[in-house]
Amino acid sequence: MGFLVFSLSNFILTLFASIITASVAPAAAGSGIPEVKAYLNGVDAPGIFSFRTLVVKIIGSITAVSSSLHIGKAGPMVHTGSCVASILGQGGSKKYNLTWKWLRYFKNDRDRRDLVTCGSAAGMAAAFRSPVGGVLFALEEMASWWRSALLWRAFFTTAVVALVLRALIDVCLMGKCGLFGTGGLIMFDVYSANITYHLIDVPPVLLLGVIGGILGSFYNFVLEKVLRVYNLINEQGIAYKILLACSISIFTSCMLFGLPFLASCQPCPADASEACPTIGRSGNYKRFQCPPGHYNDLASLIFNTNDDAIRNLFSRDTDAEFQYSSVFIFFITCFSLSILSYGIVAPAGLFVPVIVTGASFGRFIGMLIGSRDGLNHGLYAVLGAASLLGGSMRMTVSLCVIILELTNNLLLLPLIMLVLLISKTVADAFNGNIYDLIMKAKGFPYLEIHAEPYMRQLTVSDVVTGPLQLFHGIERVGNIVHVLTVTRHHGFPVIDEPPLSEHTILYGLILRDHLIELLKKKVFSSTPVPMSADAFEQFSPGDFAKRGSGYNHKLEDIEITEEEMDMFVDLHPFTNASPYTVVETMSLAKARVLFREVGLRHLLVIPKISSVSPVVGILTRHDFMPEHILGLHPLLVRSKWKRLRLRLPQLLKFF
Repeated sequence: MGFLVFSLSNFILTLFASIITASVAPAAAGSGIPEVKAYLNGVDAPGIFSFRTLVVKIIGSITAVSSSLHIGKAGPMVHTGSCVASILGQGGSKKYNLTWKWLRYFKNDRDRRDLVTCGSAAGMAAAFRSPVGGVLFALEEMASWWRSALLWRAFFTTAVVALVLRALIDVCLMGKCGLFGTGGLIMFDVYSANITYHLIDVPPVLLLGVIGGILGSFYNFVLEKVLRVYNLINEQGIAYKILLACSISIFTSCMLFGLPFLASCQPCPADASEACPTIGRSGNYKRFQCPPGHYNDLASLIFNTNDDAIRNLFSRDTDAEFQYSSVFIFFITCFSLSILSYGIVAPAGLFVPVIVTGASFGRFIGMLIGSRDGLNHGLYAVLGAASLLGGSMRMTVSLCVIILELTNNLLLLPLIMLVLLISKTVADAFNGNIYDLIMKAKGFPYLEIHAEPYMRQLTVSDVVTGPLQLFHGIERVGNIVHVLTVTRHHGFPVIDEPPLSEHTILYGLILRDHLIELLKKKVFSSTPVPMSADAFEQFSPGDFAKRGSGYNHKLEDIEITEEEMDMFVDLHPFTNASPYTVVETMSLAKARVLFREVGLRHLLVIPKISSVSPVVGILTRHDFMPEHILGLHPLLVRSKWKRLRLRLPQLLKFF
C-alpha cells in the first residue's frame, strides 16, 4: 500500500506537470537557464518570457519537484525571475490586459536585457539564499554584455530577495512550515563549524578535484546523448512527450522505493541530535521497514527533500551514520536519475541534483580515505559537491560564493577555490559546460567569447552570402510587400540614388517590423515624394518600440489593394541612418568581436573601393557560426586538425 500511494502520487503530479507544459507552454520545459543565457546573447526565442510561460513554470516546477523526480528548482527559479523581469520590461501583458504605462521607459532592447539579467540573479539568489552568488552567477554565466550600472542594479535586486527570504525563514522558525519544520525552505547553515586543515590534507582535495572533473565531463557527455534520444521521442507529438514523462516517473518511483530494501537496518545512535527514528517529518533517521529503535540510512537520503538530503550529507560528526554501500548506491541512483529526469516535458533544474550527486560522491571518497584532523566526511561531501559542480557547470567564482553562502563557513574558501579550479580545468579537456551543450542541442546560435583561430584567416567578404535585398529611400509599396513575402530577413539596407543624392549612397538600415508598421498605417503617396508633416501624426513612439514576447507583426493580416501596390512610401524618417558598418576587407575575427560586444543583430558590409552598390552585404548572427563558415570553406577543417597536430608535441612537453 505504501508503494501504491507513493508511486500513484508521483505519477499524478508528473502527469499534471507534463500536460500543462506540453499543451500550454512548451517553452517552460527544462531548466530555462540555456534559454535565458541565449536571450542575453542576442537569441530571442519565441515564447520564453511570455506570461503563459511564467505561470506554467511556477506551477509545473512545484508539481514536478514534488513528484520525486530527481530534479531541482534553481534553474526554473532563474527562468521565473527572468520572465517577471521581461514582462515588467515590456510594460506587462497586452494579451491579458495587464499593462502599466509608467513602464514604457523600459521598452527597448538594452533596458529589457538588463532587467532580464537582474531577474536571473534574483532567481539564483532566491534558490540558495545567496545574494552575492546570484550577482556573480549573472555576471559569469548569463550575461554576454556587462556594464557598471548593471552591477549595482543586480546587487540591489538580490539584496531585496535576501530580505524577503529572511522574513520567510522567520516564519518557518516559528514552526509554520508544515511537515518541513524549520528546514525545507532553503539550505542554510548546513556546515557552520570551525575547521582546521594542513598541507597534508591537500592531496585528497586534489584527488576530489580531478575525479570531479572527470565525472562532470562524463555527466555532460551522457546527458547530451540522452537529450538527443528524448528529442527524437518528443518530436513525435504531445502524446509521446507525456508518455515519456510518465514512464520516467514510474521508473523513478520503483527505484526509490525498492533500493532502500538493499540497505540493512542500523540501531539508533545513543547521542542522536534528533528523534530516532524519524516518523512523519523530514529528518536524518528514517525507519522504513526497520524494527523499533533502528533506522535505514539509505531511506534517510532518499525519502527526504533534496535540501535535507544535502544537509544530511554535509553534516559533521556523522561519520558512523551511513554505510559504504548505501552512499555508493545513492550516488549511482542520483547520477542516473538526474540524467533521465532532465529533458522530459516539465520544468526541471540541474543545480540541486548535481549538488546531491556530488555530495554523495564526495562523502563516499571521504569514507574510503578516512577522516583526518580537519577533513571529516561532511567536509568531503561539501568539496565533492563543489568538484562535480565545477566539472559540469564550469563556473568558478559564482559557484565558490554560492557554496560559501550555503555552508555559512568562510574557512572553506581556499579548499573550495582549489577544487573548483582543478575540476573545471580537467573537465574542459573533454567537452563544454552543460548549458552550452544544451543550447547547441536546442539549435541556439550562441556566440562564444573567443573567436576560432581560423577566423583570423578570413575577411567578412568571405562569408557574406546573397542575394542582397535593398530598398530605396522612397520605395514602391508592391516591391516592399514582395520582398517581405519571399524573405525572412529582419533588416534591410536603404540606399539613395540620383536625383535624391549626387551619388549612390548607403542611407541606413530599416527593420522588418517597422516596414510592416508603415504598411499597416498606409502612409502612401501616389508619387515618389518625401512624406508630408501630416502623415507623421498617424504614428506614436509606441508604434516603433520594442514589441512584447507574445506580440508579432504579421504581413498576412494587412490588406493592400492593387491600386495601393503601385503607390510609394518614404522610408527616410524610419530608417536608422547610423548603422554599424565594416569594410569588406576587415578580419572576420575582429568583426565577430564587434558584433558580440556591442550586441548587434545586423552588421552592414561596405566596399573598400567605390563601386556600383554602396553595400556588399549584411552579416547576421548565423554568418559567424562555425557551421556556416566551415560549410563555405571546408578546407579550414583540415587546417584546424593540422594545427592541432603541430601543437600536440608542445602541449605534451609542457605537461
